[in-house]
This record gives sequence, C-alpha cells and structure tokens, in this order.
Amino acid sequence: MAAGLAERSCLELGPAARAPSRRLREVAFSPPGTSPLPLGRYGDSAGGFCYRECAQLGAATRNRFVRWTTSGDTLELVEESLDNELLNNAVRLRIQGCPLLPGGVHICEVQSHLVVLLVTVQSVHRLVLPHPACSYRSELIMESQIQSVFTDIGKINFRDPANYYLIPNVPGLASNSVASAAWLSSEGEALFALPSAAGGIFVIKLPPHDVPGTVSVVELKQSSVVQRFLTGWMPTAIRGDCGPSDLPISLSVHCLDHDAFVFALCQDHKLRMWSYKDQMCLMVADLLEFVPVSRDLRLAAGTGHRLRLAFSQSLGLYLGVYMHAPKRGQFCVFQLVSTESNRYSLDHISSLFSSQETLVDFALTSAEIWALWHNEENQTVVKYINFEQNVAGQWNQVFVQPLPEEEVTVRHDQDPRETYLEYLFMPGRFTNAAIQKALQIFSQGTERHMDLTWDELKKEVTLAVENEFQGSVTEYECSLEEFWQLQVEFWSKFYACCLQYQEALSRPLALHLNPYTSMVCLLKKGSLSFLVPCSLVDHLYLLSNEHLLMEDDAAILDDLEMSRDVVCLVQCLRLIGESISMEMAFIMEMACSRLQPPEKAAEQILEDLIANDTDNVMEEIHSKLQEIRNPIHAIGVLIREMDYETDADMERAHPLNMRLNLTQLYGSSTAVSVVCWGVCKIATIRFLICRDLLILQQLLLRLGDPVVLGGGQLFQSQQDLLHRTSPLLLSYYLIRWASQCLASDVPVDTLESNLQHLSVLELADTTALTTHKLVSSPQTIVELFFREVARKHIVSRLFLQPNASLAETSLNWPQLITAIVADFLPLLWPSNPGFLFPECLMGSCQYTQLQEYIRLLQPWCHVNMGSCCFMMGRCYLVMGEGHKALDCFCQAASEVGREEFLDRLIQPEEGEMVSTPRLQYYNKVLRLLDMVGLPELVIQLASLAIMESADDWRSQATLRTCIFKHHLDLGHNSEAYVALTQNPDPSRQLDCLRQLVVVLCERSQLQDLVEFPYVNLHNEVVGIIESHARAVDLMTHNYYELLYAFHIYRHNYRKAGTVMFEYGMRLGREVRTLRGLQKQGNCFLAAINCLRLIRPEYAWIVQPASGAVYERPGASPKRSHDGEYTAVPTTRQIEILELEDLEKECVLARIRLTLVQHDLSTAAVAGSSTPEEMVALLVRAGLFDTAITLCQTFKLPLTPVFEGLTFKCIKLQLGGEAAQAEAWDWLAANQLSALVTTKESSATDEAWRLLSSYLERYPSQNSLYHRCVINKLLAHGIPLPNWLINSYKKVDAAELLRLYLNYDLLEEAADLVLEYVDAVLGKGHQYFGIEHPLSATAPMVWLPYTAIDQLLQALQESTTNHYNIMLYQKLHEKLEDYHQKVSLASRDRLYRHN
Repeated sequence: MAAGLAERSCLELGPAARAPSRRLREVAFSPPGTSPLPLGRYGDSAGGFCYRECAQLGAATRNRFVRWTTSGDTLELVEESLDNELLNNAVRLRIQGCPLLPGGVHICEVQSHLVVLLVTVQSVHRLVLPHPACSYRSELIMESQIQSVFTDIGKINFRDPANYYLIPNVPGLASNSVASAAWLSSEGEALFALPSAAGGIFVIKLPPHDVPGTVSVVELKQSSVVQRFLTGWMPTAIRGDCGPSDLPISLSVHCLDHDAFVFALCQDHKLRMWSYKDQMCLMVADLLEFVPVSRDLRLAAGTGHRLRLAFSQSLGLYLGVYMHAPKRGQFCVFQLVSTESNRYSLDHISSLFSSQETLVDFALTSAEIWALWHNEENQTVVKYINFEQNVAGQWNQVFVQPLPEEEVTVRHDQDPRETYLEYLFMPGRFTNAAIQKALQIFSQGTERHMDLTWDELKKEVTLAVENEFQGSVTEYECSLEEFWQLQVEFWSKFYACCLQYQEALSRPLALHLNPYTSMVCLLKKGSLSFLVPCSLVDHLYLLSNEHLLMEDDAAILDDLEMSRDVVCLVQCLRLIGESISMEMAFIMEMACSRLQPPEKAAEQILEDLIANDTDNVMEEIHSKLQEIRNPIHAIGVLIREMDYETDADMERAHPLNMRLNLTQLYGSSTAVSVVCWGVCKIATIRFLICRDLLILQQLLLRLGDPVVLGGGQLFQSQQDLLHRTSPLLLSYYLIRWASQCLASDVPVDTLESNLQHLSVLELADTTALTTHKLVSSPQTIVELFFREVARKHIVSRLFLQPNASLAETSLNWPQLITAIVADFLPLLWPSNPGFLFPECLMGSCQYTQLQEYIRLLQPWCHVNMGSCCFMMGRCYLVMGEGHKALDCFCQAASEVGREEFLDRLIQPEEGEMVSTPRLQYYNKVLRLLDMVGLPELVIQLASLAIMESADDWRSQATLRTCIFKHHLDLGHNSEAYVALTQNPDPSRQLDCLRQLVVVLCERSQLQDLVEFPYVNLHNEVVGIIESHARAVDLMTHNYYELLYAFHIYRHNYRKAGTVMFEYGMRLGREVRTLRGLQKQGNCFLAAINCLRLIRPEYAWIVQPASGAVYERPGASPKRSHDGEYTAVPTTRQIEILELEDLEKECVLARIRLTLVQHDLSTAAVAGSSTPEEMVALLVRAGLFDTAITLCQTFKLPLTPVFEGLTFKCIKLQLGGEAAQAEAWDWLAANQLSALVTTKESSATDEAWRLLSSYLERYPSQNSLYHRCVINKLLAHGIPLPNWLINSYKKVDAAELLRLYLNYDLLEEAADLVLEYVDAVLGKGHQYFGIEHPLSATAPMVWLPYTAIDQLLQALQESTTNHYNIMLYQKLHEKLEDYHQKVSLASRDRLYRHN
C-alpha cells in the first residue's frame, strides 16, 4: 500500500516554539557616503542556503543550513542544524538607512569560507566567514552543542572599502524592479548583477577579499558587446538605444568554470541570457509563445513574473518561469539546450497552470515545482507537482498548519481562565514570541516582558488579564453569571491579541528547497516549518473531495477494486467527520479521557447525527456504502495501515554502539520538535479517522443490511473490527495526549534520589535511562523520550542494520523523516511489548505524567500490565503513598517472567543466589522499599514473599531476617522475636538475636528482653549478653544488670550472684571513681542477697577470672605485641567463694567507698587495692576506726593503725595552727569516747586521747601496740607522755627499759629502774602492775637484770658526765639495797619452806 509515495500530499510541520525568542546579536553600521532612505518601500522577504555537503553522513556541515529574513534595512541571519545545537547562530544585521532589496541576500560557499553577498538600494556588501568544515572535523562532532558559522561575525570590519561599494548614480538602480543576482567567480571575485534605471543590467565586480584591487562596473547591453566602465556611461535619455521594456524583473545566474550565464526575465515577457565573460546576449526567448491567451499580456508589463534555475549534473540546466496574469498564472519549465557555435535555445518541458491569485514564492528542482501562494482569503496555499511524471497537471496538496481557532468555546461549567490558559499554552498552538508581544500590548507597555520562559509567561499572562479584569469591575457585588461573562470578555480580548500576532508571525515569506537532501522548508516571518510526506491513510482522509474523486485508484492499491472500496470508505468517513459538531466531538474526547468505552460514545454520536441530519448526510453515506463491494475487507485494510503493533524482537533487534558520526544525527531541538510534532499530527488525524470509522461501523451494525454488509454471516467480523478499531482509537488518543503533555522540570535532589532508586533496581545503566539534560524550552514527554532514548534506537536501526535500505552516505529528508516517524510510532505504541517510553518517563522523574499515562492505558491495554503496575507503584512511592505502591507492586508480581521489562528487572547480579523469578522480583522491590524507608511495607511484602518461598529455606531465612530487622526498627519487639525464632538458618538466627539484644539495650526496653521465653536459645542469649558485658564500657552500658535481671527472672540466683560479683570486681578494677565504687558496693550486696536466697550448702559461686580475658565462642584469637598468637592457658585454678567471702568483699567495698567519700583523690587506687593496702590508705586519710574494722574483718594486725596514729600525734605536736585545724577533720571521722571540748583542749590533746583510748580498747599480746607506739615516738625524739609511760609500766616495764636503752635515754632508764626496784620492794607496786611485792610469803619477783646491767655499764662508761656518775652510784646503791632485801626474803622463804 506504499505505492505512489512521491505523488502523495505533504504535511507542514511547524511546531510553535515554546522557548523564548532566540537572542539575536545586534550588529549595526552605516556605509560611508549613503543617505538615509525611507524603509517601508519594500516588503519583507526571506530565503535560505544549504551547504554542498549537507547530505553527506560524514560531513561537518551535515543537516545544516542558513535562513534569513529581511525587513527594511534589517537582515536576520539564522543557521539551523538538525543534528546539533548551534551556539551564537543568530545575528541581526542593520545597514542603517539602506533598505535591502527583497531577495537581495545571496550566500556562496568556497572551500574555506562562506561568503554572504548583500544588495541594498544604495550599496553592495560582502561578508566573509570561516567555513564550518574548517572549524570542526566531522568525525569529532560528538558534542550536542557546537559553534555556528556566525560566531565570529562580530570580528568583521563592515566599513572595509574592499568589502562594500556604493551603487553609482549612473547607470543607477532601477526603481521599479527588485531583481538582483550575486555570485562568486572562480577567481574569488564578488559580482552583483542589478537592473539599471534605464533598462538592462549592470554588474559590479569586487576583487577577491584577500587580493588588493579596484572595483569595476560593467553594463550588459544588447546593442554592443564593448565593455563600458563607469566613467563612460551616459544617461539613457541621451543614448536612447535601450528602452525600458527590457527592464529585468527577475534575475538568476548559472556559474560555469570561467564564465557565468546571467538570465534576465524582463517586463516585455522575454527571457534574455547573457554571458558575463563575453558581455554578450546569447539568447532571447519570447515566453508569450508558450502562453495560451497572450494578447492581453503582450500589452501589459510583466511585473509579476518570476524566474528560477535548477541544475542537475545528469540532466543539465532547467529554467522555471512563472508567468503572472490577472486571476491566473502559468509555470513553464524549460531545459537549456546548446547547439554548435555557442548558440543556445530553450527546450519546452512542461506548462502548468494554477488559479491562485498571488504567488509569494516558488522553487524548482529538475523534476518538481513547489509553489507558495496567498489566496483571496489571505490564507497560505502550498502545492507541488512533478512536472515530468504528472501529465494531467494535477498539483499535490500540502496541508499547511492552520491558525488557531478564532474563538475559544467556554462552556458554562468551565472556568474561563483555565480554559483559555489551557488553549493558549497547549503545545503547538501559539509561539512564545506571539504571546509575549500580545502581553506587551495588552499590558499597554507598562512592563517590559522579555525572554520569559513558558511557565513565567503563563504566570505573567494570568496576572495581566486578571489585573485588567479586576480594574474594570467597579461594583462590589455582581452575580456569578455576570462575573463569568466579564472573565470571558477579557480573556477573549487577550486571545484575539495573541491570534493577531500569531497570524503576523506565521505569514509565509518564502520556500527553501534543499536540492541535496530534497528537504522543503516554509520560511515565515517569525518561524520555520518543514514539509514532509503524508502517509497514505492521512493523505486520503485530508484530501478535499474534488481531489479525492480524481485520485488515481491504481496509485493506492494493486487491487483496483479494493482501491475503489478504500476511496469510497474514506469518502464516507469524510462525510461523517464534516457532520460532527464540536459538542459531538467533545463526547468522544470525554469518553477517552474518562475511560469510557469509545463504542458507546460512537453510538451516541451516531444517534445525534441521525437526529440532526438536515442535509441528508446519512442517505449520502448509505449510497456511498452501496458502492463498496466489500466493506469489511476495506475497513480491515484501513485498520492494518494504521496499526503499529510489532513484536519484541523487532524493537530490540538493533545494537546501540553507533558510529561516532551518527551519535548526534537528528539530535537538535529543531529535529526533535519536527519529528515529535509529526507524530502528534499523525496521532491527531488518525484519532479522527478512527472516531469516524467507529461511527461508521456503528452505522453498519444499525443498518444490518445484508447487501451492505456482504452477508449476514459477516456480522461477527464487523463486531471484531469494531473491537479492533476501539483500541486503535485509544492508542492514538494516548499518543496525542503524550505529544501535548509537557515534561516537568526536575530538581537536582529529586534526580539524585531517583538515580539511587534506579541503582537499587539495577536499571540506572539501561538504554532507556540517561542523565536528564535540561533544554531551553519546556519539552513534551514525547520529545523527552525521542531525545533521550528513541532517537538512538531509530538511528541505529536505520543505519547500522545489515542491508538497511537507508544505510547509504547520502541523506534524503522525505525518506528519512518518513522512516523515523514510522519507527518512532511503534516505540510509542501502547500495545507493543517494548516498554521504553514509560521506562524513560520513570528515569526522567516524570511521575505525574507517568501516572496519567498508565491511567489512560490500563483499562483497555492488556500488554505490559505488570510493568505498568510496577511503574504506578514507583510513582505512588515518590508521591508518598506507600500502601498504594505496595498494592501495585503485588499486582505486578503475577506478570513476572512474562514481560520484557520485568524480566530485565529481575536479572541476578554476579554471585547472587538465583531463586525463582518472583522471589527475585520481591527481593528487588524489598530493596527499593528499604531504601525509601518504609519498614511496614517491607514487612508486608516480605510476609507475602515467604508464602512463595515455601521450599527455599535460604530465601525464607533472608526474608525472615528482613522481617525481623524492620519489626525491630519499628519497635515491634514481640513480632521481631517471633520472626527471629522462625528463621530456619541458625547463623542468621544468632545474628538476629545479637542485634535484638543490642538494640533493646540501647532503647532501654529491658523488660521485653528479659521476659522473652528464648526457647532453645537460652544459652545463646546468655553468651551474647555476657560477651557484650565483657566487651563494652561498664558505665555506659548495663549488660551486667540486664544479665542479673535475666537470671533473677528465671530464679537462677547463683548465676545472678555470679554476674553481680563479676560486675563488682570489674568496677573496682576499671571504674576508679566514686560512682563506680558506689555501684561496686551495690553489686556485692546484690550478690550476697542472691546467695542468701539459696540453701546454705549451695550458697557458693566460682571466682570469676581476673582481668578481662574471657573465652568467648567466635572471638578472634589474641596476638602479642610482635604479632604472634598468645598461648591460651589450658587450665585455670578454680576458686570457690562462699557467702562469708562475699560479705568480706562487701565490707571491703564499703570501706573503699568510705575512704573515697572522705578523700576523692584516693579513688584511682582504692578500687582494686587489697585489704592491707586499704589499711595504709585509711591510716593516711586518718580513718582509724574504719581501718581497725577492716583489720578485724580480715584478721590483720593493728600495728599500722597505731603507728599511723602515733605519727599523726607527732606531727600535730610539732606542727602549727594549720596542722591543728586540719586535724579536726580526721579526728571527727573517728568516734572519740567522752569527747572533752574545753577551751584548753586542742587537736593534739584529742589525738593523744584517741591513741590512749585505742591502746586501752585493743590490748595485744606482749603489749605489741604499746611497744610500736613508744618505738615510733622515741624514733622521732618525742618524749613519752606520762600516761603512756604509766600505761606501759603496768604492762611491760622491762620492755620500756629496753626501749630507753635502745634510744640511749640513760637518765629515764635509771629513773625507771629506781622506781621499778621500789615497786618490787613494795613502794608503788600498783603502778607497775605488780600484785605482790617482794615478800617471803608472796610469789617470786624478778628484775630485768640484763637490761639493768647494760644501763649500769653505760652509766659507768660515761665518766665525763657528772650526773651520770651520780646516777650510777644511786642505782648501784639501790640495787645493793634490793639485793640485801632479796637475800633476806629468800632466806625467810627457804626457812618457811623447810
């Protein structure tokens, strides 16, 4: 059905630009010697230039061209590219006071330069620019943005005399002709051919731009071939040999190697050909010979004639001439034929007629003519014809883009503002420039609106209209109806303003035909549009009735009868379409939008058509249907032509490793918008065709005529076709919606978040997802898809597949645009298995658009249902509706393994355990939900997945672990415990248990932790808590207390006691603070309480190991400082502690606390000190009572206590007032019996009293304590207090004597001996503790003779001391006396004994 493509009609694709107007660089200059002229003399004009290599795949200028518009003295130059975004590609050149001639812009291409030749009414100019091929090597053009040829235009010196020349007054420029031609000679000279004021042509020649030279002016005259320079010219009136009838009204040049043929179409209807080199007229042809009715024309000047040239290497030079006549026109095509001896003639090829009034422009190729008119209604008409093949002279239509509707219908249930804004800002209707200009006028110039983005413009428009509206409402109250009416009035006023500017900017100025790529463009005042071939279905539907009736049936189908059936069928559709009112059309639109069956809407529209059939359209349709031989088959052909359903292999068959020079092919915003607007136009037309086809099918069913239906047995076939047409209509509705739906701008953080989600799903590297690039204008989601994904697929499919029909070096625009659109539609087609479009929307964060897309798709499309559910779930997830997302994810699970997108989603990673597809899917979704932070949903989904994994214990373990983790995160402790106990993997179970213990401890939820039953896990729990208790800081974690509570809860008191005792021991070693000692005391008390709860025979514990080294299962081996493994002790002495031992430890702990409370500085050493060390610390601190208690508890001697107290007494006695004041502190800490607080009492006295009381209270064997006290005093040279001497005399006078002697206190020793002897003899014996003095009847008495002898010896030896000699004599005498009495008493005793 693709026959006759070349002779089909075309569509204009000119999407309204949504970006702010291109910022033009302004360049203004005035040539010296010119005088300002009025600017309104000539109308606006436009033209284009294409590079010679623009069709070559490997060229730097591929798909690039230049277009321009002129208005007065201003020239706007824009370079366009279909592949790359061109930077600095637009410039506005103003030659002040010198209006440009219409068509006075000529661009020539040489190897290294692009030369722009300009013709104004006063001057000619040459601009030389570097050629793009010199700036870029084609194989390196991989960037999406490159510099334009106009980047360096600001560096040109426009006043350089070598590059401009003033048109001389003689011969002068003809005032009533705008013809001009310009070209470059083979030597690089710039030549300008202009009509002279007196008729004929003169040529200005500028020397090459890089060679110095002079300007010359040459006149081409029919009467002479002699060159006439400017100095030799004379006014025409004097010369009189050249009448104005040969005034050129259209000039064209054909360049040869060393010559140029100048063709002049003159107002005398003759075509003259000049050789510039020979300055000779080589040919004159009277064109009226080819015009049927030429009598009237011969008398009138041919001011409306046009001339175009087309050259083909194979066919030679073609000339196209438009002969203008009132109310008609004629195109004549000639071929230039050369004969011998340089004689030339025209070979008439074709004459073509047209009835249009005003020709704006036409373009010629060696086979076609493209023409642009304005008709009587000032509407644009574009047609083309192949003059070689089309013998009948039948022009092919170009369906130009209509202007927006003149009025917007606002229903009473609609808000005027929303309705107008939706219509104004619907992509493709109004350009940004038109709305900005209208806004400027509507705001009465109060504000300057420049370079507003699409969204900013929408806000400004709303503000401007609302402000105008608010300012006009003078009454405080008005009815809703009046308010609504006023809104409509102001919005329609603004809309009319927009429409006016849109019409002005849409006015076509010229056609631009690219002979290399066969691309035809329509150049307008404010935009550019492209003409592309129309597909056969659209071509038939859009053709006007007269054209459709003349359509050659053989050009449609090979089967002539079927061709007629299809044409008749399309005529019926046209009749239905023309009869449908706006309200009827709205019924179908609403049905599609509200997801209602289109068949029902079609039935309702049909009923309305029948009810309102005043023109007997139904009868006409019925009669047309009678002409169709096989309507079912014809409808089937039409449906097949419009259906783009393909298989998955076709969509993903092509590789994406594109060659370098293809990476940017058709990647520019211009190409993207053209392709996507083409898709939108096709979808719009096809939607109408399907709508009308549905109505027609409903009509066929209603008629039920066997003749029409071709037999009753085909009724079912008709029903089948009806159900095939309905999805087709909905598919095109969806594609049209997507083509008009704008993509949202996405914040960077959203993009980054999305990328994280996609990396979790492992979709970030797929072909459908690339980094979202920002574009200058708001793009539709279809443009986004084409730019990011589809273009690469299509280009690689067209160019890289083996034997691809388009894989050639030359680019043909009509074929390529048709192929691209034909390949793009299947990628958008909803019922195809490929899922690239929704995937691209997801990757680009277009969540709102994706939701609406799936909403419109789901009720009727049964392909990729699971993938759509997954996408909807992703959208809900981003929108914060987690439960809806989970429902969608669960629905999608049923399609896993059946859909291509879901299959890619579940591809396992390297080394990942492969499970069932559905479990892999659940795993991916669980990761996604986990990343988003929705633990409740993770639990729900994991619970669902467990049911799927009944036979897979590894997956069960993973899922149970997942459920445990998230229950724990949520604080569902009981549920977390249940999940833990159900885990089939022991190692994972242990990990979970460990995590449960740590987390609940951190949260202080210890009651839950203690009360869980831990069936078969009791030892593991204890081991975990113990290992944590021994591994972490004691003061920040309470694992010991937890373990104590754990054992107490289970009535295991011995273990509880062991735990607390170990805790206390470690506190003493590791936490050397007051708080640590307080806790230590409490720990020992708790341990004692535990043991007291046990029967006495079991009230014991094992002494915990010293240090912090414990053998824990799974603990890493310990190493020494040199890295070697340390030897683990094989056996360890086990020590049993009973209740009494614990009580001792408790006393020690309490005493430590007492010490630290008294003196905080001792905390660092008190914690782990032994009882002996503690005694020393207590004595130093002055806590003698406490020290004595400790000594008694641990059965230690009190010697250190007495020595310490004695030393303190010595210090007090020798110290000053400061020592006295300080002493009261420690004295107060000891319990003094009968404390004396008189004025005379001092701290020293109290200290001595305390020492005295201790000596009395704690007697010792052999008076050890007295001796150590006296020893201490005497060692420090302190005289012994009387009470101490008297006290010790009673206890051990002999030892006192020895001490005196040890310290060389002879006098005190002598006095003591004298007193002692007296006491033995009975004088004061009670002071020495002697119960019975010397007597024959009393027990025996004795004296320490050894010590006395030592004393006597010492006194005897100190002969120098007179006092000692006296003492010696006195002592000697006393002993003599004693001996006598002893002797007497001994005799008496013996006597009595005998």
